[in-house]
Amino acid sequence: MNGISQRRNGLCLRRAAGLTGLLVLCGCASTPPAPTASLQEARHAIATAEQAEAGRYAPADLSDARVHLASADNAVMAQRMKTAQRFAEESTADAELATAKTADIKSNAVNSDMKRSTATLIDEMQRSSGAQQ
Repeated sequence: MNGISQRRNGLCLRRAAGLTGLLVLCGCASTPPAPTASLQEARHAIATAEQAEAGRYAPADLSDARVHLASADNAVMAQRMKTAQRFAEESTADAELATAKTADIKSNAVNSDMKRSTATLIDEMQRSSGAQQ
């Protein structure tokens, strides 16, 4: 009978070990990996916006991008990976919007300068042609 009880104990231990392993695997599978690619993309988009001088021309959008990136980092630390993914994507969108607004403002400024220069040249040409007559 001693041999039978040892077999039962061994069988129970194997079952317990198997169940524990299964629970560990399920626990690992339930937490998706950190969205590192999305976080890197957001950081890159913010750096691009900063280089484009978005802090001067679109500060609210750039600030939103930074806030969303910080929220994404906090969500990763709290193991809320889907939330982190969403915040990282929002950060990227905000930074890209800041970059686009900055480019638009700069383009409009260049366009205005060119219009003024063209108007000045037209005035000069008219004066010159009027003086020759």
